[in-house]
Amino acid sequence: MDVDTAALDRQPFLQGRLLRLRPLQAGDVDALYRIAADPRLWEQHPAKDRTEEAVFRRWFDEAVSSRGALVAVDTGSGEVIGTSRYALRPDGAVEIGWTFLAHSHWGGRWNAEMKQLMLDHAFQVVAEVVFLVHSDNVRSRRAVERLGAVRIGTEPDSHGRGENDVFRLRRPE
Repeated sequence: MDVDTAALDRQPFLQGRLLRLRPLQAGDVDALYRIAADPRLWEQHPAKDRTEEAVFRRWFDEAVSSRGALVAVDTGSGEVIGTSRYALRPDGAVEIGWTFLAHSHWGGRWNAEMKQLMLDHAFQVVAEVVFLVHSDNVRSRRAVERLGAVRIGTEPDSHGRGENDVFRLRRPE
């Protein structure tokens, strides 16, 4: 059965216990840059230059124009703590990625809830989701594996920075 992935609302409002997700807005740039300026976020990522404001702003503009980016807001403090994104891949698959969280919210609980909210939403429309993780990014690989995603191969990084591991997670039956 073919699924119309275009039917997926890629900028929903999603509510969890620890955080809520809402569509990214142009006014979120400063809050997200304060997070992205921390070099610890990019230690295992090939784009270490995202700590530079001009580089980050280009990335942010791309996120806004993607019409699939979400902002994570801590329900306790009301602060912006990170971002993630849905994308439709050329092969028709739905991808979740481009995720980062403030260092203060590392440790799995917030990332796990964010991904679970996004997965539950996507699985209303599609049977599987894809994650791309740069092969040097051990933390992100482990986080995706904890969700139950299975590595199915590799593909070249679209920016020419090595390879990405491709993971797939199927909707629970």
